[in-house]
Amino acid sequence: MGEHNARTPSLAATPCVERCRKITTTKGCLVSFNSLDPQKLFFRDTASRPGRHVAVSPTNSAMQHLHYGRIRLQARQADAGQRRVAFETGARETGLLCMQGGCRVRVARTGTDAADTPPRDIDLSLHDAVYLPRGSFVEISTDAEVDLVECAAEVTGDYPLQIIRYADVAKTPSLKFSTGGEASRRDLNIVIGSNVQAGRIVAGFTRSAPGNWTSWPPHEHTAILEEVYVYFDMPAPAFGIQLVYAGPEGPEFAQIVRDGDAVLMPAGYHPNVAAPGHSINFIWLMAAREEVTDRLFGVVNVQPGFGDKGSGLEASQK
Repeated sequence: MGEHNARTPSLAATPCVERCRKITTTKGCLVSFNSLDPQKLFFRDTASRPGRHVAVSPTNSAMQHLHYGRIRLQARQADAGQRRVAFETGARETGLLCMQGGCRVRVARTGTDAADTPPRDIDLSLHDAVYLPRGSFVEISTDAEVDLVECAAEVTGDYPLQIIRYADVAKTPSLKFSTGGEASRRDLNIVIGSNVQAGRIVAGFTRSAPGNWTSWPPHEHTAILEEVYVYFDMPAPAFGIQLVYAGPEGPEFAQIVRDGDAVLMPAGYHPNVAAPGHSINFIWLMAAREEVTDRLFGVVNVQPGFGDKGSGLEASQK
């Protein structure tokens, strides 16, 4: 996801249970967080399995709130579970982002108000999204194929069902914009952001210029948002290199990443770079630590020494 739009948020929601590391922000304060364990930050090939699969959740990772899943369906599959899926959101608000193909999403309420709210059918096309409230029953089907990214987090508030058309995102300068200087050019698409009423989740995707850096200058938002990057549209031999680190003395995590891989950022700076001649493209999913209050895109701390020209995310604040 920048300083110049930064604040110094409370750290009460970020526990410190093991060996504690600190980041010095551009405001001069110290941000504490759990040690970064590189073995727990990388999930390989999360996007290839048919059906619905939740790859990352607080039960199997360092995430406190964020769930990431993938739903891949094909109408021609003999297995019904690969043609159609159904699930309940439970206590989680859920965003579905269409990254390939199209589908129909039927949404019904569960619980005591279910009888008063008729089901609603929603058709999604490429890069469209839907925000599903907690307490929803969801059925997804396709007459061809679809690849959906699922982003979810538990919330206590109630927020309405919302449809996000990418055509509307594309014509909104604060949601779709190009940024970066020489060697760090990229296009950002904020699909579920300030345009959506939600408690925790924020989601979108970034495409870099070939061979360029993204998430540059290096920034962090440890105190308010946790994040996952999921790499897409990077057919072999394309690859990138992802870093996650607390300070300039050396990265805790440095990993070659390819299409379908996921990297977790529970804390720390997280720049990446594409291989020459190829782009690094990634879906980014975030969850606010404090519901509503911390749900802020572009509010980051730039690594000291790199912030003289801003964060590159200023357009999102306009």
